[in-house]
This record gives sequence, structure tokens and C-alpha cells, in this order.
Amino acid sequence: MLKKILAIMAMLFAAASWAAVDANKASDAELDAIRGVGPSLSKRIIDERKKGGDFKDWPDLMSRVKGVKEKAASKLSAEGLTVNGKGFGGTAPAAKVAKAESKREKAEPKP
Repeated sequence: MLKKILAIMAMLFAAASWAAVDANKASDAELDAIRGVGPSLSKRIIDERKKGGDFKDWPDLMSRVKGVKEKAASKLSAEGLTVNGKGFGGTAPAAKVAKAESKREKAEPKP
């Protein structure tokens, strides 16, 4: 019984570590944890958020934060960064993963 409880707790912590990070709510440390976001980019994101309020969407973030254009936004979104819960391109990162998996399943030859 104890092993089951510990296993469930471990899965919950693992799921939490893969959770998406919203640019409007994330702290400096949470932004730094995203691959591709260093201390300088996280500072620019937080400074712009303080100066101009929350980001409305990805185009708003890209226009206000120096160094984040389409290519960078796509990579950051793939790593789990969201704006108002949406990944770059308007879909949540989890939806992108599910879509990619379904495409992969269709492409695999069946025995």
C-alpha cells in the first residue's frame, strides 16, 4: 500500500514538473527553468510585464520583448512557455504533443 502511495506521489510531482509555464504568471526562477530562457530573457519578460501589464497573446509578447520573434517563440512554446494558457500558434502545448503522437501513429506501418 505504501509503495502505491509513493508511486502516485512521484507521478504527481513528475507531472507538475512538466506543466506549462505562463509568461504572465511565472516568476524569474520558473522562467529560467525553461530551456532557452536565460536570466537576461526572463528579466526582459518580467520587466515588460511590469511595465505594460500582462501579455494578451504571443504577438503581443513578441512585439514587446526584445529577442523573441517567431522562431524563438516557437521553440519556447515547445519547451512549455505559454501566454494566457496558449502555446505559440494558438494551441496548448499538451494539445500539440497529442497531435504529434496521433500523426506518428498514423505514419507507422501496421504489422
